[in-house]
Amino acid sequence: MRALTKSNYLVGLECPRYLWVVFNQPEKIRKATIAEEFKFKEGDKVGQMAKKLFPEGIDLPTDYKKNIRETKEALKKKKPLFEAGFEFNNCFSRADILVPVGDEWDIIEVKSGTKVKDINIHDVSFQKYVYEGNGLKIRKCFLLHLNKDFVRDGEIDINNLFEKDDITADVEKAIKGINKRIKELFEFVSLKTPPRAGLSLVKLFKDGHHDCFIEGCVDLPENHVFCLYRGNKLACELYENGIEKVKDIPEDIKLNVKQKIQKDCEINGKIYVDKKRIKEFMKKLQYPLYYLDFETFSTAIPMFDGLKPYSQVCFQFSLHVVEKEGEKPEHYEFLYEGNRDPRKEFILALKRVLGDKGSVVVYNQSFEINRLKELGEQFPEYKDWVDSVLKRIIDLLIPFREFSYYNPKQHGSASIKKVLPAICGKSYEGMEIDNGGTASVEFYNMAYGDCKDKEKTRENLLKYCELDTLAEVMIVNELEKIVGMNKSE
Repeated sequence: MRALTKSNYLVGLECPRYLWVVFNQPEKIRKATIAEEFKFKEGDKVGQMAKKLFPEGIDLPTDYKKNIRETKEALKKKKPLFEAGFEFNNCFSRADILVPVGDEWDIIEVKSGTKVKDINIHDVSFQKYVYEGNGLKIRKCFLLHLNKDFVRDGEIDINNLFEKDDITADVEKAIKGINKRIKELFEFVSLKTPPRAGLSLVKLFKDGHHDCFIEGCVDLPENHVFCLYRGNKLACELYENGIEKVKDIPEDIKLNVKQKIQKDCEINGKIYVDKKRIKEFMKKLQYPLYYLDFETFSTAIPMFDGLKPYSQVCFQFSLHVVEKEGEKPEHYEFLYEGNRDPRKEFILALKRVLGDKGSVVVYNQSFEINRLKELGEQFPEYKDWVDSVLKRIIDLLIPFREFSYYNPKQHGSASIKKVLPAICGKSYEGMEIDNGGTASVEFYNMAYGDCKDKEKTRENLLKYCELDTLAEVMIVNELEKIVGMNKSE
């Protein structure tokens, strides 16, 4: 049987069924999305940057057999080792960095995150188990992660870019019972049929990477119990008791108001509308209406001055303007064309087309508000203007988040990707770029990386962002029809 790696160990703790698929039906593993691949590459960049903290370190090959063989020889040199690999009891692990301290070694696990997570502790506990099984004396365990407060100012200062946390005590706790857990995982993958999925299992850590829905670990009906609004714990209990559909939830199960709306809509096959609350929301809209949406990208290691790890960099906006009630919207757009810092051009372009009166309509306001605040801080000369815009923002998410309108086609979600087809019959399906994650990576590759067809990518980015604000216009128009009012009433 193939060896159990640390990544598969963690997957197995989250979902035994998915681990079984990894070992027995690898052809069924979903291909990583372009956004996921970008995230992996960002992690690699962080790993390479961390090596600079140990200039005498020895890089070891990644080839399995060669790695193990050369690791044994490299240990004798008593220097920091990168990617040192060991096998023990059919478990294999490579260390990001092993640092010699006398006759002992320190494990330094490098992560591209900005804090210690429970999953990191279990990751290192598996490593410690394998390394000590090979006779290494492990002195301490550390997590080397990005410093969330680091702000770039000129060349990257790697000593301030990273923080190193001692996680030795936590690893000692996590390693207890590891032999039993590993034995169980090997038993799972040896089964002829896959074991249960990890949906309702009690997890050792809450911040894992596996998603049973995305990975197709379960076959659930439409509008299943996991669609319940904020019903995670309840959904698990229902699922464990054989209840899969929202409409089949027993009467004696206590539901909150929004969950009751979901259930009633499922049973009756109807749309729920609270006209009074929708009218109250609509009355807040003041002409001219500016329907606005931003697109951003972020990198683990900040690219430009004034940025922190994972700071969002605005590179595109779409704006539909309706000057007066009943008029057709006029469209404005911006998409950065260079290969440097797009922020200044972005804010200047937005300032030119965003008038000083009227509501600024966005969907999920925290995103646009936070980006505008950041721009105001990064470019103080525009702070007063930014503050004036912030006062005018209206969040179109509100009537859907509050269930003033609910259509079973939303599947419990208030996301614009779910609301648009439910209320307007239009969707993002079939578009070359159909989500923000893909848009971010496509732009990054176009501006700073390798892009085979920049003209086509640019066209796709413009179409995607335009639909975001056109969707806002369409949704407001539909709400107006539903409640039978003019926005000026």
